[in-house]
Amino acid sequence: MVQPYKHEPFTDFSVEENREAYLRGLKTVEGYLGQDYDLVIGGERISTEDKIISYNPANKEEVIGRVSKADRDLAEKAMQAAVEAFKTWKKVKPEFRADVLFKAATILRRRKHEFSALLTKEAGKPWREADADTAEAIDFLEFYGRQMLRIKDGVPVQSRPNEFNRYGYIPLGVGIIISPWNFPLAIMAGTTVAAIVTGNTVLLKPASTTPVVAAKFVEVMEEAGLPKGVLNFVPGSGAEVGDYLVDHKDTRFISFTGSRDVGLRIFERSSKLNEGQIWMKRLIAEMGGKDTIVVDKEADLELAAQSIVASAFGFSGQKCSAGSRAVVVEDVYDQVLHRAVELTNELVLANPEEYSTYMGPVIDNNAFNKIMEYIEIGKQEGKLMTGGEGDNSKGFYIKPTIFADLDPKSRIMQEEIFGPVVGFSKARDFDHALEIANNTEYGLTGAVITTNREHIEKAREDFHVGNLYFNRTCTGAIVGYQPFGGFNMSGTDSKAGGPDYLLLHMQAKTTSEMF
Repeated sequence: MVQPYKHEPFTDFSVEENREAYLRGLKTVEGYLGQDYDLVIGGERISTEDKIISYNPANKEEVIGRVSKADRDLAEKAMQAAVEAFKTWKKVKPEFRADVLFKAATILRRRKHEFSALLTKEAGKPWREADADTAEAIDFLEFYGRQMLRIKDGVPVQSRPNEFNRYGYIPLGVGIIISPWNFPLAIMAGTTVAAIVTGNTVLLKPASTTPVVAAKFVEVMEEAGLPKGVLNFVPGSGAEVGDYLVDHKDTRFISFTGSRDVGLRIFERSSKLNEGQIWMKRLIAEMGGKDTIVVDKEADLELAAQSIVASAFGFSGQKCSAGSRAVVVEDVYDQVLHRAVELTNELVLANPEEYSTYMGPVIDNNAFNKIMEYIEIGKQEGKLMTGGEGDNSKGFYIKPTIFADLDPKSRIMQEEIFGPVVGFSKARDFDHALEIANNTEYGLTGAVITTNREHIEKAREDFHVGNLYFNRTCTGAIVGYQPFGGFNMSGTDSKAGGPDYLLLHMQAKTTSEMF
C-alpha cells in the first residue's frame, strides 16, 4: 500500500525564527552569485565560451550566474548520451527511480530557504511566492515518486482458462523538457522528474532568464543518486537548440511549458516526420491563460475584491493562472471595483528581498516593455483606475494596474499580458457573466464568487476551464489536491500533479500467454 502524500507546508514568516532562516538563505545565495555553471552531458561537465548571463530582475546590474550555452553539436552529444542511458535506465526498478525522487525531495527540504532565496534573486519572487514555488517542487518529487509505485505493476485485465493476460506501462524514450521562468523550480523540477521516474531519459532546456536554479536542481538530482546520462542539462537558444531537439528523429516526446505561440510552433514542428524517425512524437504542453473571476450579485463582496487582487497581482501577474479578468454582475460592479482599487493601493511594490514586499519586479526588459505597451492600449480601451506606471531604471517595476468598464472583446480582456494588469467588465446577470467568461480562446483557470448554490452548479457545468474554483482565488493549485492544466489554447489538457499525469510519459503494453 503506497501511503498518500501530504502537501509540503508553506513557511509561516510571522515566526521570527523562520524570517531569520530565510535571511540566512539569502546570505548563502549571495555567497555564490556570479559563478559559472557548466552543461551536464552524460555526467560530464562541459564549459563553453558562449554563456547565458542571468541577472537579478530587481537589480539589473547584479549577475546571478553565467551558464554555459549549448549549440547544436553539444545538443547532439546530449541526445546520444540520453539514447545510450535509456537502454539501461528503462530497465531500472521503479522503486529505485522513486527513491531517487524521495532523496531529492529530502535534499530540497533541507535547503528549502536557500532555493527560495535563489528564486527571490533570479526570478524576483517575494518571500511567500518563492516559498510556495519550492514547496511545490518538493510536492512534485514526493507525489510522482508515489504515483510511480502505484502504477508500476500496470492495471488488472481479464484472463481466461489456460490464458494469462497482463497490461502494463513502459517508458517512451528520450524526452525534451522545455521549462518556463515563472515557476523556475517547481515546473522545471516537476516536468523533469515526471519523465525520469517513468523510466525515460531527458534533455533539460530551462528558460534563459532563470537557468541558475535549474543548474542547482541538476546538482540535487546527481546528489540523490541519479545515474549519468539520465538527466542532461542543455540550456541554449530556442531557435538553435530548441528547434533542433524538437525536430530530432530520436526525440520521443516533448514536455513544454510556456506561451501559446511557442507551444503552437512546437506542436507544428513535432508533428512532422523526420528522416529515420519511427514514431509520432508525443507533446505534453501547458500554455497560456486569460483567466476570469466571475462575481455574482449574491456574493461576499469583500472576498470577491480580495480574490481579484490576489489572483491578479501575486508574483506581478506572471502566472498562466493569474486572474487578469474580473467579470462582475452590474448590481455589485461599482462596490467590487472600488474595493479592489482600495486593496490594490495598499500593496507594497518593492525589492522582493524585503519581507514586507508583496509585489516585486517583472522578469526582464522585454516583459517590461510588452506590459507597458498593453497599459497604453488599456488607457484607450477602458478607464485607468490605479497604477499604469512603470520604472525600469534599477529593476523592472510596474505598479499594479486596474482598468474598468472594458468591452469583453477588448484586447485587454482577450490577450494574455502576463503582468500586473487586471481588466473589469460589467455583466447584466450571472448567465451573461458566464458567457463573457467563456469568450476567450483559452481555458485554464477561473473562479466564481457566489453564495447561490444553483449558480455554483451551473458554473461547474458550463464554465469551460481546466481548474475552476469557487469562493477563492483562481491561482494556487496544490499538487495532488487540484491537478493543474487546461483546455483549448491553454495546452494539451494534461494535469500536472494529477493521477494520470505520469501515464503521458509512458505507453501501454499487453502481454498474453497461453498455457
